[in-house]
Amino acid sequence: MNTQSCVFIVDDDYAVRDSLGLVLETAGFSYQTFESAEQFLEIYSSETPGCLLLDMNMPGLNGDELQAELIRRNIHLPIIFLTAYGNIAMSVRAIKAGADDFLTKPVSNKLLIERIQAALQHEGLIQQQNTEKKALLARLSCLTCRELEVLPHIVSGLSNKEIARQLDISHRTVEIHRAQILKKTAAANLMELVRLYEACQLQPETKPRKPIR
Repeated sequence: MNTQSCVFIVDDDYAVRDSLGLVLETAGFSYQTFESAEQFLEIYSSETPGCLLLDMNMPGLNGDELQAELIRRNIHLPIIFLTAYGNIAMSVRAIKAGADDFLTKPVSNKLLIERIQAALQHEGLIQQQNTEKKALLARLSCLTCRELEVLPHIVSGLSNKEIARQLDISHRTVEIHRAQILKKTAAANLMELVRLYEACQLQPETKPRKPIR
């Protein structure tokens, strides 16, 4: 478990919040409790990693509505619904909207901890992948517009002459762009450049593009 992660408990029942907090504290989790969805939205900072342990039926914004509001705000926080009045339709709707899990009260402490650990581990993996992707994108961000135009053709395996013909530029110009791209991205060779390109989820483009002069 990421020691910096936090489990956010949102439930209007004080006894439930207190009981869940005790379970999480015993298991070694950091946690915060909120009596309403509105209170959570007011206090929560997206800079804090973790997961949301969310009741479905609450006064004001209910669990569904909080989930929708988080999506609207582009907040990607793993959600585990924990409700006493769940049904299949409700759980399907929540999972389709992106919830990690849907549990019905009462739930065993063991199962609850397992599901929270799974959600945090999955979220940690996603954060690591996003961090790595940002680092890779940074290696491409230094390229000029012309170099970015040539890049897809290079990673598609076209020769300098073929690229020159498709873009209606000189063979020498392509050679210069290729050398600069390798240098700026710190790619040792074409294969490394291709892996970098694919890791950034960019799709090679071999169709003729607007000529560059």
